[in-house]
Amino acid sequence: MNQEVKDKITQSGKNLNTIEEQLRRFESGFPYLPIQRAATVEDGIIKLSDDSMEHFISFYEKRALDYEICKFVPASGAASRMFKNLFAFLDEDASKAETDEFLIKFFTNINKFAFAPSLDKALKAHGSGLQESLQNKDYHRIVKVLLTEEGLNYGQQPKGLLEFHKYGDKAKTPVAEHFTEGENYAKGKDNKVRLHFTVSPEHQKAFQEHVDKINKGFANFEITFSQQKPETDTIAVDMNNQPFYESDGTILFRPAGHGALIENLNDLDANIVFIKNIDNVVPDHLKSETIRYKKALGGLLMNVQLKIFSYQNQLERTINELELIEIENFAKKELNIIFKNDYDDLPFAEKVGYVEYLLHRPIRVCGMVPNTGEPGGGPFWVSESDGSLSLQIAETSQIDPNDPTAQQALQSATHFNPVDVVCGLKDLHGRKFDLLKYIDPETGFITEKSKDGKALKAQELPGLWNGAMSNWITLFVEVPLVTFNPVKTVNDLLRKEHQGV
Repeated sequence: MNQEVKDKITQSGKNLNTIEEQLRRFESGFPYLPIQRAATVEDGIIKLSDDSMEHFISFYEKRALDYEICKFVPASGAASRMFKNLFAFLDEDASKAETDEFLIKFFTNINKFAFAPSLDKALKAHGSGLQESLQNKDYHRIVKVLLTEEGLNYGQQPKGLLEFHKYGDKAKTPVAEHFTEGENYAKGKDNKVRLHFTVSPEHQKAFQEHVDKINKGFANFEITFSQQKPETDTIAVDMNNQPFYESDGTILFRPAGHGALIENLNDLDANIVFIKNIDNVVPDHLKSETIRYKKALGGLLMNVQLKIFSYQNQLERTINELELIEIENFAKKELNIIFKNDYDDLPFAEKVGYVEYLLHRPIRVCGMVPNTGEPGGGPFWVSESDGSLSLQIAETSQIDPNDPTAQQALQSATHFNPVDVVCGLKDLHGRKFDLLKYIDPETGFITEKSKDGKALKAQELPGLWNGAMSNWITLFVEVPLVTFNPVKTVNDLLRKEHQGV
């Protein structure tokens, strides 16, 4: 890297050493995860019995008001990807609306969308309403008014502010649905519900205005926002791994994916944090199972955390060999921790130190749904350099296509990750963990993108629920598919899980 490039990097406010490391990563790539096998029920995934469910729900309900609880919702995602098919249609002949399966479904069922009344109103402002436009086969106009500044501008809005669900003659956004969820399972100390949304800078004002309207109907809510920190942006390169220059001569830096949000999570002051994506919501009449499982996961975390704290209290004084064996068994059987190879050969004092290290970490309880072919990461056992194994959420891109063991694990995977996480962020003494110390920097991603028609490579930081939480105490719990209802395309809103009663 020549001095001119270095000067441009420092002028941009970035840390030169960090950027140089990122450039080296483009050359070397990131290693694949050493996958050993898929995590399955009774081998890394806990399946709660009916009695266990009721026990942990009760445990949570009795203790929740003693904890600072926060619901953390990554909400910066733009809705543009939801409408990819519709954007493409604007450049195609209107007759395709009557031959393309996706478009037929969209236009045939358009009145079932919660945003249909708003779309009708916007269309009338420009002439004929929705029904007349459909009769006239004015499909392009309907889509333009839905997606562009001519009307609702949904194509440029954040997903969280779109009208998702019908309630009679009203509609609710994902943000509003998260309010209702929060009221039902995220009420903590001071009887307060704390919601935290990560948003993009250009949309924070719109989120704030929307939240202010919603909040009038709820009591004792505390709403906060944060933005992905600019210093976490990563450098982009061309296909020769040289810095990618914009048309004005500046070097392009890009947001580093959801892994950058570990910084935002680290800034929260809460004992327990629920993490759930903005679009994974359902109407009120389908929320009950989600609420039950959220409480059960929270109760499990509280229960395990209290046991850990009890054992840590023992470890802070002199313990004997039998007491250590009891703690070892707890770590192995209840925390799914597999010890390093040479543990049995260590002197007693070193064993105590190792067990203290294993227990002094943030905790995450992750829901896992049965695999139905949905894309995304899944739960696996991964080898560590010291011979131990850890439970990790791995994306397909992290799994070596030429490693028979890893591919066998991928093919035998029974569950995948719906991003349904409950976190314990404070230690025995109520001190916040520094979450940045528990990231595995070897688990980033390199992807190919484009800008202004030119190909580029982008680098993402270790994913929030992947490498960013790699060194946490991890419990995987099976949760039912009914709790996972993401909206990847606009037509997903036509699924029965997103429709009214």
